[in-house]
Amino acid sequence: MRLLWIILLIIFALLQQRLWFGKNSIRDAVSVHDRVAVQAEANNRLQQRNELMYAEINDLRNGNEAIEERARNELGMIKQGETFYRIIESPKQVNNE
Repeated sequence: MRLLWIILLIIFALLQQRLWFGKNSIRDAVSVHDRVAVQAEANNRLQQRNELMYAEINDLRNGNEAIEERARNELGMIKQGETFYRIIESPKQVNNE
């Protein structure tokens, strides 16, 4: 009877070893779960960026305001009849102490 208990205990230990440390173990499942969470966050950020880009594309296709804004900011263009002012800040004075 004692030999049977020892054999059962050894089998139980081997099964536990596979459960905790073997292939597809609990540790692997937790690792995969963590990687899925990180990837889901990255996907969420990319989805938000895509939505912003689609909105900008829609503005460029349908409205002149977005085109005018880009022309002003990126190309330095102005409308006819507008006056362009450039404000130059004075350099900060350095204290010679």
